[in-house]
Amino acid sequence: MGQRYGLEIRAAAGSDAPGLVALLADMGASPVSPQALAGRIEAVARAGGTVLMAVEWGPPSGVVALQVVTDLVATHPAGLLVSLGVSPEARRRGIGRLLIKAAARSARLAGCDRLVLPVAGLPPEVIAFGAATGFALENGVWARPLLRRGSSQD
Repeated sequence: MGQRYGLEIRAAAGSDAPGLVALLADMGASPVSPQALAGRIEAVARAGGTVLMAVEWGPPSGVVALQVVTDLVATHPAGLLVSLGVSPEARRRGIGRLLIKAAARSARLAGCDRLVLPVAGLPPEVIAFGAATGFALENGVWARPLLRRGSSQD
């Protein structure tokens, strides 16, 4: 999907599961087997979503999972960020912002007009990151409009 100074953002595949298991463990997630995670990656894709990962000279350093959701009252679907994280040693280097940008691009291609991030249970640093990347509280979720191609913001 994109590269910057040795950092690549790309779609995750089932074969990436062992590295993602280690990344999720570093981020404090509940343990999961590589086989189970590979199945989850495939399930997200079957449901119309995508899992994107950041790789920088080795194992994954960040991940975002995007699911397209349709609401009865919204004209367009939204891109729901169901997982978002960067390994502790790779934080504060722009990887999270690049993952959000890549997720926004994928969501836009799927016909979404906004990204949403559930608020419940988010640690303060994730809420601060959301605010810094253009999310604002809207009906109990963090939402960020997706500007159309050719605009000055992504």
